[in-house]
Amino acid sequence: MNMKDFISYADLVSLGNASFGFLSIVMVMSGNLILAAKFMLIAVIFDSLDGWVARHTKGVDEFGFGKNIDSLADVISFGVAPGMLLYSACVTYSIPYINILVSLLIVICGILRLARFNVLADLTANSSGDKFVGLPIPSTALILGSFYISGIFQMDLALVMMMVVSVFMISTVEYPKFKGALVVAVGSILIVSTCLPQNILSIIAYFPAKILFVLAVTYLLAVPVMDLYANLRRSGPNVR
Repeated sequence: MNMKDFISYADLVSLGNASFGFLSIVMVMSGNLILAAKFMLIAVIFDSLDGWVARHTKGVDEFGFGKNIDSLADVISFGVAPGMLLYSACVTYSIPYINILVSLLIVICGILRLARFNVLADLTANSSGDKFVGLPIPSTALILGSFYISGIFQMDLALVMMMVVSVFMISTVEYPKFKGALVVAVGSILIVSTCLPQNILSIIAYFPAKILFVLAVTYLLAVPVMDLYANLRRSGPNVR
């Protein structure tokens, strides 16, 4: 029952994810929404690194301890933190309480998404190793965080977009997994560039945040659109 018998190096990375998620929430409560968005994005880097660290340290999650830590950290960083950021960023929206409802939807759908992921991970015979069932939960931080920092943030668009993100998290749409050190490195560099102080990036004015936002939204929408197109082609009449 000693904690050292359970925890691994990868779990420490997951705790880094949870820590930046918590700091993001603290920044929202302090009114510093820009820094809150940046901390959420940094949590994404930690989330993408824990699996890489586990593989390279040959960690074996015999009891599911690491899987549970990862999911609990994700709830904080990609469920509660984005919900709090959206609530505060849209607190003056013209329709009362809609910001609360959408923020709550993010948290609920995030919890459901992670619970299903853990169940499917246990059913290895029925799970696909190269695809996610439903939109991965870090997408909430990538989309909302980059959108808020990009300089083009709009409350109505953010609310609609995060409703769509929440629905796709609990959908059965299969999203591809992006693996490999190169993907993690490029994504991390883009996130770090987005999180740099604005006076450093004044020449290219929020350009990394805009690119990150476009890439995240493309990932969100391209997969279901392609699936819909493929289904229409299969179900349509065979015209010669």
